[in-house]
Amino acid sequence: MKKILIGFIGLMGLLGCGQTPTEVTKVAQQPVLYPDYIGVTIPVDIAPLNFSVVGEDIDKVDVQVTGSKGGALHTHGDYADFDMEEWHALTEQNKGGELTVTVCVRKEGKWLQYQDFKIYVSPYLLEEWGVTYRRIAPGYEVYSHMGLYQRNLSTFEETAILENTQIPGQCINCHMSNRTDPSHFVFHVRGDHGATMIQTDGKREWLKAKNDLLGGSMVYPYWHPSGNYCAFSTNQTRQGFHVIAKERIEVVDLSSDIFVYHPATHEILTDSLIQTKDWSENTPVFSPDGKTLYYMTCKKQEDPNRYKEEQYNLCKIAFDPEKGTFGDHVDTLFNAVAMGKSLTWPRPSYDGRYILFTLIDYGYFSIWHEESEQWLLDLQSGEARPLDEINSPRADSYHNWNVNSRWIVFTSRRDDGLYSRLYLASIDEQGRATKPMMLPQRNPRKYYEDSMYSFNTPDFTKRKVEFDVREASFEIMSDKRIETKVR
Repeated sequence: MKKILIGFIGLMGLLGCGQTPTEVTKVAQQPVLYPDYIGVTIPVDIAPLNFSVVGEDIDKVDVQVTGSKGGALHTHGDYADFDMEEWHALTEQNKGGELTVTVCVRKEGKWLQYQDFKIYVSPYLLEEWGVTYRRIAPGYEVYSHMGLYQRNLSTFEETAILENTQIPGQCINCHMSNRTDPSHFVFHVRGDHGATMIQTDGKREWLKAKNDLLGGSMVYPYWHPSGNYCAFSTNQTRQGFHVIAKERIEVVDLSSDIFVYHPATHEILTDSLIQTKDWSENTPVFSPDGKTLYYMTCKKQEDPNRYKEEQYNLCKIAFDPEKGTFGDHVDTLFNAVAMGKSLTWPRPSYDGRYILFTLIDYGYFSIWHEESEQWLLDLQSGEARPLDEINSPRADSYHNWNVNSRWIVFTSRRDDGLYSRLYLASIDEQGRATKPMMLPQRNPRKYYEDSMYSFNTPDFTKRKVEFDVREASFEIMSDKRIETKVR
């Protein structure tokens, strides 16, 4: 009955629209779309893939979408603006199938019909409510207007978690949920009222941002799957500015160490193997079983002018969650330095199969490195390869997995070279990625052209993050902080 209803709605849409083109001239090429959704793979519950057709003198767009398993929908207007309910009904009916898209445009009073293209509906569910991310002006010289936001992936609804207009002069960054579950949520506030916020089941704690024993702030967090621990990095960084067009900003890590925080006791757990004198340890993440701590490490560079010699490898050390102790040795898991490269932002898939990371020429702040690429390390075979299916000539950087390890979200500057946007792609059982899909918007051309902000540090969230902005703003500005202690 459902299939018949969907097909009937699609047919009525065509018959009921008097503007539908009847006399068309076929064009022997596919349309140029913004965003480029030709051949992408989507989850069934994604928001409609609205798009504009790129070209001069186009004053109307007519689009018909037909499902391989039945159903159809139609839209006609200045751009492809699909009905939300019809879109979701069509994608649900065609799960594991494909959509055929027919695009017609009106130019100078005449209708042209392009060659059809496909959109593939994945059999893999997204199993997430949405994504969280930071939006910030791409200069990073000043904090300006920025904040943490969340977006419902089934609709176009975006809401702020916390904006710095509510805490003037502060920077908000480094947020993370526990395996996409926001009941355990953490982020860092940088500025005169700096703090690290840990929220567990709605209860917030504001930790003193700096600890003399650590030498820096608690940043780059990653939850232990049990929720009983959270790994952090403590970094002393410096920001510099290039004078050539393709290299704008550089973040240099003068010194960094990693540690594990135990919220129940406010204790910092560390070990001489992961806080060394001559090496910088950075960006720790737990394995899905919680028994291994992965992190990056590089030789310290005392001279900031030698920043291009700062190159990181991927290492691991055992972790005992019962005792809160570390293993007796460190293993190098991926030797990027031997390749003349630097590894950054390791993120294990939650099924334990892969580690997704970014490879760049030097350093770890990859978002401004045009050469940055996404790589996938297979933990079963030990083999690593560049994800050529999703990489672009411009910076592809921050990334995270969804809860079932079949989807990734990442940032890329491929759109215009300046602003980082969010893209989604699917990873199958063989580690192959699908063509990336830009985060859908109601009117994507207007949204992205009007936006003056970059997206970064994205993460999936299985439900909306509940956060009391009013109370939190008072708490941040009060400077009441919990002291941490080293065990």
